[in-house]
Amino acid sequence: MDEQPGLSEQYRMASPWPIFIALGIPIAEVGILFDLFPIAVGGLILFSGSVSGMLQEAGYVDSPWRAIGALAVVLVGIGAAFVVTDLNLVTRGYAVVTAGALLGLGAVAGELFVHDDVPAV
Repeated sequence: MDEQPGLSEQYRMASPWPIFIALGIPIAEVGILFDLFPIAVGGLILFSGSVSGMLQEAGYVDSPWRAIGALAVVLVGIGAAFVVTDLNLVTRGYAVVTAGALLGLGAVAGELFVHDDVPAV
């Protein structure tokens, strides 16, 4: 009788992405809340990259680069909304736009230069 029925050695037992998502959200929130530009940008990049990695691992996307590009568009839109408001959110909006722009550049570079040469089965 097998002690762990249904489990196979070919599957990984735990995913690394949830811890990075759990770190990315509060880091980004602290950076945006206290107007700490580099912390906000780093937290948003960590969160968005982890979400796209989790989407690829779950099988929802073939490559994480387009998911990163989609998240970049969302971040640029949210950041632009912060910038154009009359509230005191302009520098916070610039941080969100910068994170979106960096993610967009990374998505384009990844799509163009990273090739996953997996042999066809």
